[in-house]
Amino acid sequence: MFNGTLVFIIIMSVVLCALMAYDKERAKNNEWRVSENTLMTMAILGGALGGVLAMYLFRHKTKHNKFAFGLPLLGAIHVFLLVRLAAL
Repeated sequence: MFNGTLVFIIIMSVVLCALMAYDKERAKNNEWRVSENTLMTMAILGGALGGVLAMYLFRHKTKHNKFAFGLPLLGAIHVFLLVRLAAL
């Protein structure tokens, strides 16, 4: 159970990191963007750690409170849940 959950969180984190990089590139070119709701949904579903990494790698969404505070909080919750699962 733990291994599957860990793999899922890693995959979701990579996907969200790539999606935020894509959104940042679109923002630079003043093109259609990925919605914030989509990004937050991906974070809630397990990609928060990748979202935090992307925020600082690409300097993207760092001024938006729901990302600047929400993604690290979600990431901490995901890590806590992983630790709890590993202890079972």
